[in-house]
Amino acid sequence: MATQIKNSVPLNESNESNASVQPAKNNKSTPASFSLWIAGIAFTFFIALTGYGLAKIPGFQQVGPLACSILIAVAYRHFRGYPGALRSGIQFSAKRLLRLAIILYGLKLNIDVVLNQGLGLLIYDAGVIIFAIAVTMLIAKWLKADTSLSLMLGVGTGVCGAAAIAAVSPIIAAKDEDTAIGVGMIALVGTLFAISYTILRPFLPLSPVEYGMWSGISLHEIAHVALAAAPAGQDGLAIALLAKLGRVLLLVPLCFILMVWMKRSGKLQSGTKIEFPWFLIGFLAMSVFGSYVLGTYIPVSEAFHSGVANITTFVLTMAMVGLGLNVDLRALRTKAARPLIAMSITSILLSVLSLAFV
Repeated sequence: MATQIKNSVPLNESNESNASVQPAKNNKSTPASFSLWIAGIAFTFFIALTGYGLAKIPGFQQVGPLACSILIAVAYRHFRGYPGALRSGIQFSAKRLLRLAIILYGLKLNIDVVLNQGLGLLIYDAGVIIFAIAVTMLIAKWLKADTSLSLMLGVGTGVCGAAAIAAVSPIIAAKDEDTAIGVGMIALVGTLFAISYTILRPFLPLSPVEYGMWSGISLHEIAHVALAAAPAGQDGLAIALLAKLGRVLLLVPLCFILMVWMKRSGKLQSGTKIEFPWFLIGFLAMSVFGSYVLGTYIPVSEAFHSGVANITTFVLTMAMVGLGLNVDLRALRTKAARPLIAMSITSILLSVLSLAFV
């Protein structure tokens, strides 16, 4: 991500989300173009910062800064239009910062813990991913919902929410607007489920460890798992995060499976190529570095880990702002409803069935 990694689908300036915006010629060698590039990045930074502020207001706290920032970006595009002059910087945030965030996200995955303590949970995790994707796609087919958006929501539900959607979107040749709306939906629905779990916990005949396992194998994102499992105490939270990290680990093989499937199934549009997702290699490298080097050969504090996690979330939020600015609500008003229904039904079934297996 620090290096240039092209999206698998060339930026189509004539798609429905950008139909009213003509592409600006990009020549960063001129001072004016460079200034506009910086201004575009700063624009996504400002909206992300605003989203963080909004997330601190009662009523928005549980939604989180990611969803809040996307909502602001989508609202800006809807009422003010796309800031075409800042396109180069906005696209830099949407493309390259997105991959940088995924690479940094690897530091959250402690491979050693998963392999030493969570191998048994990996079986459950693999089953959850297969179930979430398969059921979402079946319901989406029945509802005649958009295939690309439904697939991203199925992956997000089964693996790790926004990060998973961001990772698979270039592989399945998804539009930027679909990626952004998918991330927004997974964040909002996941938050509602996490809050529901905390409300139901006192009434469930589950021990703290069982409740934590249920949360870890069924909720959408790491943040949702932490929110739901924290009331169960340290043991419940630990097993919840362990189960969730197993699902994160399986994101990498899933992406390569999707690459093979896209190539062999003929799902790609003519002339479209899937480039190797080098950012996943960066994700694995950072996971190995964080698991076996940081804390072992390089002493680090909890404040360091917290700071890196906050930076990762903020970079991902800036990327989502860039994608959110591509969302045309008028075009997606009917397109998003059916995939949302498919994802919601799948999430309910996943919660119920995983509860029965715990």
